[in-house]
Order: sequence, then C-alpha cells, then structure tokens
Amino acid sequence: MPPGAIEARLAALGLSLPEPRRFPSENRQGCVRVGNVVFVSGHGPHHPGMDIVRRGKLGAELSVEQGYEVAKACGLSILATLRAELGDLDRVCGVVRLLGMVNCTPDFELMPKVVDGASDLFFELFGPVRGRHARAAVGMASLPRQQPVEISGEFEVSEV
Repeated sequence: MPPGAIEARLAALGLSLPEPRRFPSENRQGCVRVGNVVFVSGHGPHHPGMDIVRRGKLGAELSVEQGYEVAKACGLSILATLRAELGDLDRVCGVVRLLGMVNCTPDFELMPKVVDGASDLFFELFGPVRGRHARAAVGMASLPRQQPVEISGEFEVSEV
C-alpha cells in the first residue's frame, strides 16, 4: 500500500481519528512497543467528533447497535495512539489480538456483537490478512467513567 493508504481508507469511510488519548498519570501511557509488537492500553470512546453514547450499561440504557458504535470509537482512539507512536498507520503489519470489555448488566450476553464494532473496523481498514485477529469480549460490572466499552490490543508493526 502507498504511504497513507489506511488514513485514505478511513477518510473514504467518512471516519476521522481523534487526538491521541492522554493518560492522567506518568506511570502509564497509550502504548508500549516491544520489538515489533505494540501493546495498546485500554481505550474508551474518546472521540469528540462522533455522536455516540459515552456512559451507560449494555442491557440497560444502551442497545447492541449503540454499543457497536462505541466500540468503533474505541477502535478509532486506538488508531490515533498507534499513529502517534508509529507516524504512519501503514506500518501496522497485523492486528494480533483485541480484548473488549463491555460495561453490562449481569444477564447481557451479546458482548461479542458489541466488540464487533472495533473488529469490523480493523478488518475493513487492514483487510482480511492484516485485519483478522484473535479476540476476547467480556462483560464487566463497571468501567472507568461509566463508559460502555473499553478495548486494548496488540499490533504487529514494521521496523522504521
């Protein structure tokens, strides 16, 4: 792919990246690179440009469709962190694994459908070879700031 192909694909989909998330303490950061793998911290829906619900529980206040859009916003926030770290999203060789945490009621069972918002985004942007990944989608009794979804992940990247 030519440089900037992933961001061009984002624009073609009508999507944009937010500013990279700033973490409130010096003891953690948005991602850590170990060799050719970037470990991305948990990201919530930190995208001021998206019209999404930013607080609430799946199975109570939010529908699966709303949760899906929140998970997509989490994915875009992760991409903003990766771009800040790598300089170019085209350096992502593969989405290795995602962990999706869904703030939900005890009887809610559709966490995978919610986290598909991020998985589908990465698959569409990076294609079936680089975008297919391992994943876990789990329910949580609560998440920071009462956000509906938080996602972390690991990404294989090329050398500089």
